[in-house]
Amino acid sequence: MASITAQSLNTGAKIPAIGFGTWQDKDSQEGAVAEALKAGYRHIDTARVYGTEPAVGAAIKKSGIPRSELFITTKLWNNSHAPADVEPALDASLKDLGLDYVDLYLMHWPSAFKPGPELMPKVDGKMQTADISYVDTYKAMEKLLKTGKTKAIGISNFSKAELEKLLAETEVVPAAHQMELHPWLQQKEFVKFNQSKGIHITQYSPFGNQNEIYDAGKNMGKLMDDPVLVEIGKKYNKSGAQVALAWGINQGHSVIPKSKTPSRIAQNLQGDFKLDASDLEKIAGIDKKLRFNDASAGFGYKFYADLDGKK
Repeated sequence: MASITAQSLNTGAKIPAIGFGTWQDKDSQEGAVAEALKAGYRHIDTARVYGTEPAVGAAIKKSGIPRSELFITTKLWNNSHAPADVEPALDASLKDLGLDYVDLYLMHWPSAFKPGPELMPKVDGKMQTADISYVDTYKAMEKLLKTGKTKAIGISNFSKAELEKLLAETEVVPAAHQMELHPWLQQKEFVKFNQSKGIHITQYSPFGNQNEIYDAGKNMGKLMDDPVLVEIGKKYNKSGAQVALAWGINQGHSVIPKSKTPSRIAQNLQGDFKLDASDLEKIAGIDKKLRFNDASAGFGYKFYADLDGKK
């Protein structure tokens, strides 16, 4: 079984440096997660909005792996930001996952949608938002820690100003901040800021524009084919994709690549290796400040206002 680096959270818990992402392809996730668990992954990342919690739960159950060996993350969706809705939202996720607790519960976005059963409440194509402060939502999440239903709480897709406000007005420092991060969007200053506060970073989209949903960057080649990454890979007998994962892990982050292909699922685990300082320096030189995931227009909210990669 692959030996996976463990990174530390500010709670004292360990998070496996390579996790398995389950965004999209809802119908094929049970098989993909089963394959990942078989290959040696012990960190699975899902979210309410992905619709993949039942598939993740089924794969975990069939795997026979003891719960104590797994690290499971899920996320609060924007339609459940009203403080009274937060615990019921986690309860619904736990029910679908077939679990008594998750290891990490994240606020998926700092923006609130109209409360209710609809995940994407729209009228005439326009998102129905709600005036609910993410601070109040987070305070409700803090209360979850006493219930034992989650071992840690955190955030995703916050800007620096939003994070500063959160830290100033709440008690529990987020255990993790999940954000788009890869060699073409390195966000060096923001990474340092999170780390200075003891907040672990999980990188989503660690392969940049590999995802077909990202229109931006379709005509510029794939990040994993970047000549610098490919050249560094030759030195270690690794692919450009594996080097991209190693880049994040070498900084103390966790990475959550996703794949449906058994061979790639296994190959991604081999992205956990040590890079020389000179190679990290070369990768630092390919930062394009290129963000592929920006939901601002669709969500009716200005994300990442003070961060790199904002159009």
